[in-house]
Formats: sequence, C-alpha cells, structure tokens
Amino acid sequence: MALKTTAFDAADFLDNDESVAAYLTSILEENDPGLLASALGDVARARGMSDIAKAAGLSRESLYKALRPEADPRFDTISRVMTALGVKLTVQPATT
Repeated sequence: MALKTTAFDAADFLDNDESVAAYLTSILEENDPGLLASALGDVARARGMSDIAKAAGLSRESLYKALRPEADPRFDTISRVMTALGVKLTVQPATT
C-alpha cells in the first residue's frame, strides 16, 4: 500500500491571534523579505484573502501577486496588509 501524503499549508493552522503572532514572529527572525511576504499570504488566506485585500485597499489579484514567495513587495504594501490582518511589527535589540 502506497503512503498517501498531502501538501502542508500553514494557513490550516493559523486559526487564532496567538498562532498568527507566533508564526509571524518566527518568520521575522529569519530576516527574509520573500519569506515574510509568503507568510503574510498564509495568514491572509487563513483569514480570507478577499476580506484582507479589501481592508488593505488592494485587489485580490494584487494581494496574491504581492504575497507570493518570490515577490519583493514595497514596505507600504506590507504595512497595509499587516494593518488589515490586525498585527504590527515590533522592534527589539539584536542579540549577537
């Protein structure tokens, strides 16, 4: 019998504010803009891409394009999406 697998989708596990905050915090620690865009896309899909696009003042298609893994969105776009998602960036001293 062959092993049946399904693709992992982080959006399936982002069902509350605490899990979203933990997920985005761990992504920010990677310091990778493409990874952040992709992670914001995961959260937007979990919350409803159409609703987030509307709240961010973007079309649904533009939001998908801006948050794909290879995207390099402007900070303004990231900021608008984060506001629509109800999350914010925080700053702390870097440790060496």
